[in-house]
Amino acid sequence: MKNTRLLTILTLLNCLLLTLQATRALIPVHAADPPAVLRARSLEIVDERGRVRASIKLHPSQVFAPTGKRYPETVMFRLIDANGRPEVKLGASEQGGGLSLIGENDATQLLLEAEHSSVTLKMKSKDGKERLFQP
Repeated sequence: MKNTRLLTILTLLNCLLLTLQATRALIPVHAADPPAVLRARSLEIVDERGRVRASIKLHPSQVFAPTGKRYPETVMFRLIDANGRPEVKLGASEQGGGLSLIGENDATQLLLEAEHSSVTLKMKSKDGKERLFQP
């Protein structure tokens, strides 16, 4: 008798829980509002194989040991091809900014820099020809 009563109570409880779950599935679910700002130390976009294809990073200031040249803190945006080569670079520091476009190989490139008080545009072709433009 006690077992039958216990089984009946458990069965009713299970039916109640099943009903609650079923009605919850009918209620539309709304995603939370996206945050207004995404904050991170760096951002990487990867392809289906996990290879980084685009990145935005803040590089700390550093001193290049052999020459002693100081490089300021720099923000760098890179677009990277399937072989891992950065084809597009866009950088900014306290000294200025620059844009680099690389062709099929490193010999083919376009470099636009605005540093300190000067602006330069340098173009190099695959055959080694180079042109430098300055105002």
